[in-house]
Amino acid sequence: MRSTRILSPALLVFFLAYASLAVALTEEEKNNIDLYERLAPGVVNITSTVMEHDFFLNVIPRKGTGSGSIIDPRGYILTNNHVIGDGKLEVTLADGKKCAAGLTGSDPDTDLAVLKIEAPVESLTVIPMGDSTGLKVGQKAMAIGNPFGLGQTLTTGVVSSVGRTMRADNGTLVEDIIQTDASINPGNSGGPLIDSSGKLIGITTAIFSPTGASVGIGFAIPVNTAKRIVNDLIEKGYYSYPFLGATLMNLFPDIAEALRLPVKAGAMVIETTPGGPAEKAGVRGGNRKVQIGNNIVAVGGDVIVSVNEIQAPDADTAIREIRKLHPGDKIPVGIVRWDGSSETVTVTLGEKPRGGRVRQP
Repeated sequence: MRSTRILSPALLVFFLAYASLAVALTEEEKNNIDLYERLAPGVVNITSTVMEHDFFLNVIPRKGTGSGSIIDPRGYILTNNHVIGDGKLEVTLADGKKCAAGLTGSDPDTDLAVLKIEAPVESLTVIPMGDSTGLKVGQKAMAIGNPFGLGQTLTTGVVSSVGRTMRADNGTLVEDIIQTDASINPGNSGGPLIDSSGKLIGITTAIFSPTGASVGIGFAIPVNTAKRIVNDLIEKGYYSYPFLGATLMNLFPDIAEALRLPVKAGAMVIETTPGGPAEKAGVRGGNRKVQIGNNIVAVGGDVIVSVNEIQAPDADTAIREIRKLHPGDKIPVGIVRWDGSSETVTVTLGEKPRGGRVRQP
């Protein structure tokens, strides 16, 4: 006769508690798990290796690391421009396979870049792009990263703010930045920020922290910015920006008063590019420098007060309006001369000189 083993009451309670724990998942937890299991294989680790020399001229590799999202079954990967560095690129897939990567295109102005790897289609999980228009503060946001090539990580939070502005490494203003409290840990830059439906809504790019650790203030470039430029990065290797050919500075009321200018706000033209669009249209830059408080300011140039019939109370607004346009566009630019006269000139925008790393074959 087979004996029946009876569990002790304590052991029975343990197994019942364990079983209830295994099934007592909230709907949000189930959503987190489902999204992670579906999308984590589409998040890769990116390593940029540069060979340097020490004091004794020994060759020492210096590595930078970040994350990226597979956005196309042909092997295209979206990441941050600052992740790719200047060295040899290598991508580690979710299964641990390492692939050499080539740079397809980069855009320092938005801190975005696209890489290309050669890998079987069946080994590539594509993360679908969503829509960052209409994001609401408080909606769910999840950041997936692959910081060290050892496996993916997941952090969850909410959209903390929208419409933020930050500067890229080259000093260019990047607009409509998403702020989130989902932790963006070291090595997660370039990875996806996704919504509760599993769609890419942003590319994690930076944290604000006095210590270098995540303190709940992270930033992501909106996916609509990526959607606007990614095809050009793939096809041409760069994105064509309009070019005014003028260095602008905010005109503040105290500076206007000190200089006795006829306007109190606008974009002061510090200098113009020789032979550039602004100079050809008759826009004048500063011709002398004066000290105002602790600042040295180039004066004598025009003040731009409108761009394409949009008022420009400062330099950032003027630059923002120009960036909405395209090379070759002819636009009216309202200026106030140093002598107080006003004029509207027509500027034919050029193409901004390209910067950043050159694409690899």
